[in-house]
Amino acid sequence: LQAYSAAGADCLYAPGLATREQISAVVKAVAPKPVNVLMGTPSELTVKDIEALGGRRISVGGALARAAWG
Repeated sequence: LQAYSAAGADCLYAPGLATREQISAVVKAVAPKPVNVLMGTPSELTVKDIEALGGRRISVGGALARAAWG
């Protein structure tokens, strides 16, 4: 992610973050760039939780398509 930041990315996207610790670590590592958190599967985290951890955008990826096909 730091290479993308150095190359000029406006918002950094890190798929696979699932825990508070992972989100917090990535947010701190790339600060002050905003981090987009992918929440495509059920999670105990709320929008407020992700905001408190420093996440600035939330994507659902293919979750809507999977729900429709399910």
